[in-house]
Amino acid sequence: MTDVITQGGAEPGSEDDGADGDPVDQIRTFPFPVDLSLAGVGLQVGPMGTGRTWHAEAPLHRVHRIDFHVVMLFSEGPVRHMIDFAEYEAAAGDVLWIRPGQVHRFSRVAEYRGTVLTMQPGFLPRATVEATGLYRYDLPPLLHPDDAQRAALQAALAQLRREYEDTETLPLSLHTAVLRHSLTAFLLRLAHLAASSATAARQQSDTTFTLFRDAVEKGFTTNHSVSAYADALGYSRRTLVRAVRAATGETPKSFIDKRVVLEAKRLLAHTDLPIGRVGAAVGFPDAANFSKFFQLHTGQTPVAFRAEMR
Repeated sequence: MTDVITQGGAEPGSEDDGADGDPVDQIRTFPFPVDLSLAGVGLQVGPMGTGRTWHAEAPLHRVHRIDFHVVMLFSEGPVRHMIDFAEYEAAAGDVLWIRPGQVHRFSRVAEYRGTVLTMQPGFLPRATVEATGLYRYDLPPLLHPDDAQRAALQAALAQLRREYEDTETLPLSLHTAVLRHSLTAFLLRLAHLAASSATAARQQSDTTFTLFRDAVEKGFTTNHSVSAYADALGYSRRTLVRAVRAATGETPKSFIDKRVVLEAKRLLAHTDLPIGRVGAAVGFPDAANFSKFFQLHTGQTPVAFRAEMR
């Protein structure tokens, strides 16, 4: 069994290197290591350990791509892992699911502990692939099962591991068939967790964005700080960024700035307030700073915009 883990204190190197040291635009793709699997089946399952890799020439702390599935169930944490250039932090009890074709990188310093499953595409029949959502790239890679879900996943994975390691009881054809059935049972539970997690995340994002939107509407004339809104709402800045981007496709800062610009346009077009007073009304005590901000976001000075509207 080839355990999936990087060892702490890896040698220095560029965080943006490919698996062989090449730039990111030449990221290497590594195939499933069938030769390292027990009995040569398209599956591996076992404990995560120290200093192991997919292939001898594939340093896991470098950015690389794989053409097989990886599922890690952590017994310790936290561990930070990059998938498709987003950082995920897994705690004890969490599950990380990396799908074929995704670019990822293991932490240089964290020790990965728990159980890892790797699976070759084509090991399961098409109907099972569809039922388990193996290629649902829209689902979150990091999952947080509750106690009951975690216990069920651990039991299913432990059964799969026992079957995987028992290469003597059954002929290879039956052994492989049993593995497929055991793997399917585990993946059905995992797919349900992933789908429900995605739904919960969308609901949370909707709620978070609504609260943010309402807070901006009340405070944009004096508060333009994303961090200040996040602190007031009790969210991390990262959570707020995810929620606003999911709801609007833009950053919280962009959302705030658009609201400020809209109000400034209203005041410029429909009132006779001096430019400095308009700026002060939307949170810019200094007229010069307001003019720079307005021109940056509209391509016009406040004076030119007002003249165009009249």
